[in-house]
Amino acid sequence: MTTSSAQPPGERLLPARPGWPDATGHFGIFGGRFVPEALIAALDELTEAYEAMRVDPVFLAEFDRLQREYTGRPSPITEVERFAEHAGGARILLKREDLNHTGSHKINNVLGQALLTKRIGKTRVIAETGAGQHGVATATAAALMGLSCTVYMGEEDTRRQALNVARMRLLGAEVIPVTTGSRTLKDAINEAFRDWVTNVETTNYVFGTVAGPHPFPAMVRDFQRVIGDEAREQVLEREGRLPDAVLACVGGGSNAIGIFTAFVPDDGVRLIGLEAGGDGVDTGRHAATITGGTPGVLHGARSYLLQDDNGQTIESHSISAGLDYPGVGPEHSYLHDIGRAEYRAVTDAEAMEAFALLCRTEGIIPAIESAHALAGALVAGKELGPDALLLVNLSGRGDKDVETASKWFGLGDREDVDPGPGLDTDQNPTEGAISNDEAVSGQDAGETA
Repeated sequence: MTTSSAQPPGERLLPARPGWPDATGHFGIFGGRFVPEALIAALDELTEAYEAMRVDPVFLAEFDRLQREYTGRPSPITEVERFAEHAGGARILLKREDLNHTGSHKINNVLGQALLTKRIGKTRVIAETGAGQHGVATATAAALMGLSCTVYMGEEDTRRQALNVARMRLLGAEVIPVTTGSRTLKDAINEAFRDWVTNVETTNYVFGTVAGPHPFPAMVRDFQRVIGDEAREQVLEREGRLPDAVLACVGGGSNAIGIFTAFVPDDGVRLIGLEAGGDGVDTGRHAATITGGTPGVLHGARSYLLQDDNGQTIESHSISAGLDYPGVGPEHSYLHDIGRAEYRAVTDAEAMEAFALLCRTEGIIPAIESAHALAGALVAGKELGPDALLLVNLSGRGDKDVETASKWFGLGDREDVDPGPGLDTDQNPTEGAISNDEAVSGQDAGETA
């Protein structure tokens, strides 16, 4: 079997762990802890427990077992030849996190944090969620391990991700719509922190991304790095060389850090994060935090964020609920500032064009979040040329996004929707869209992406 699962249990988390953050949780000037005093003890407890458990053979063996027998790891690598014809002839490999149990990379991290919750004697977990995949994963792990679960989700996101709301409730979680602010992921995190402060004695916060106060950025990275560890070994065995570039979408950034970490020491491998460009960075309606933001403090850590001249957080926008976040993980900010990774903005229209293209050429429906990475690959492939090998993290599947995509492409029966490039209600391509014939024949239809 072509995977890294041949490693003894526990070795995934230990080799090549980056030399950052430092003991105080800083990645250069980024990271740290900017939280109420009431949470310091809980964060200290979590840090001490995790640092002990990450080298505990019993903990690591159980985590490894769950990844294999419950998540279904290792996830495979899939080459997408027809899709790649639209990327200047470069070859494109997908790391198939969409095939995990629950449908995304989120389960990797949640199983680790749920085990940690049990070990420190807490009986309840809380979580925030945007696209709903982290909420579903948390509800899943809570059901598996007998934990009470509450998930905070922005009211706007509960509307556009109704399927995942139903999944969470079926799994026994309480889903609380958040009606403050922009009613999206940022506001869900705010409410989850308020809950944690109030109920810290019984409750552990299962954080969904590599943002937030120390130890969350490093801990979530370590649980997600299984993606890159597997992919690096799989590509080497399959191709006899490393990829020229590794690409992933970036909201908070856990799926990207998960695949980037294994390649950080490889100077010849470009790391490219694709942020949510929304209507375009120049319009102000976007969630491209590194591309269009500045350093500041949000949700307990210093990082890049979208803010005004007074330091007030600006509302973000993306068609993707999972990328609609005005901040980003501090490690991404650090990788950007030291020049090890580059970050680009992908608009809603570009992401949806890539979404449709993968559907029609490969029979794979991606999450809209992942479609941002696919759109970035179409551009990077043309830049790097036909000899290039690209590895893209397909971080999730698109079941949850079918309604959004149907509205965008005009596939439903509503007449009040202004779809983007795609299909009209008679299944004919609209202006600027890729036809089925173009998709299959490999015409240069990816130019706009």
